[in-house]
Amino acid sequence: MSSSRSYAHVVAVALAAATLAACGSSRNTPEAPPLGEMFTAEDTYSRNYPVPPGVSCEAARRALLGQGYVIDKHAVESLEASKVFQPQSDVHTKLNVRTTCVPMAGGGSIVFINAVQDRFALMSQSSSASVGVSMVGSVSVPIPIGGNNANLVRVGSNTVQNQDFYQGLFDRVGLHLPGTPANVPLPPVPDTPPDPVLPLQP
Repeated sequence: MSSSRSYAHVVAVALAAATLAACGSSRNTPEAPPLGEMFTAEDTYSRNYPVPPGVSCEAARRALLGQGYVIDKHAVESLEASKVFQPQSDVHTKLNVRTTCVPMAGGGSIVFINAVQDRFALMSQSSSASVGVSMVGSVSVPIPIGGNNANLVRVGSNTVQNQDFYQGLFDRVGLHLPGTPANVPLPPVPDTPPDPVLPLQP
């Protein structure tokens, strides 16, 4: 009887030790970075230029205009631009590029560029928009797209991480800085497809 109790005691101690070991190993396992995001020494989204922030931002504005982007907002040291694509008949993509130029301590400027890709899908809906009418109130009218009651609905959004995209854009900015020969043709931008749209995180 005593031997069975001692055996049960040994089994219980062994199970407790295994449980503690499992908990300890789970605590020691490093947690993976969210969505693989790691702050490394490589700067994908910024470059240094030997000119003031206003001059570098103007070069960025001209670089974007030369590639068919529409300037949505423009300040001395920042700007926002966008370009619309339609890879499929029922899919629309809008690329939003935000540029910020800040001064460096030793002179010159740092240009930060961030591109966000929004994806829209054409969905048939029985929705309507309200149009305000003076003294009457609001009137709901349908908004047909392509002959049907359909609306563009955003189905995804992600930050572009393609290094070739940013490298080509930064190269264009550098070519629009003062002192660049006007008669030198600009090199072609590599034809790289936009990053795939990632599902929105909850």
